[in-house]
Amino acid sequence: MIRGVRGAITVDCNTEEVIVSATEELVKQLIEGNNILPEQVASVFISTTDDLDAVFPARALRKFAGWTYVPVMCMRELPVPNSLEMCVRVMMHVNTAVTQEEIVHVYLGGAKVLRPDLGNTLAK
Repeated sequence: MIRGVRGAITVDCNTEEVIVSATEELVKQLIEGNNILPEQVASVFISTTDDLDAVFPARALRKFAGWTYVPVMCMRELPVPNSLEMCVRVMMHVNTAVTQEEIVHVYLGGAKVLRPDLGNTLAK
């Protein structure tokens, strides 16, 4: 079964180094929290808010061994008034036998406010 594994993180500034580093931290925690192997991943969608345009955050996935052939797509979040700014969101589509309730979603930094209802969040 394919399950969605979600996460988000906020950044302090719109620079390549900061965006890639934050995305790498988020993806690392998603991988570790859910014991994800690259061959289990069908695809990854990464979105950013309009205020982040210094780099494609998908570059962060190149830093993980075995992730070269995982399909990744970057896109923009809808610019909803009063929504969280400076935010990178990730949605991984993972082949797993784990139930929906057992999936560990990760929200870091200011993104913790996005899904406080998820009891299994690894938010720091």
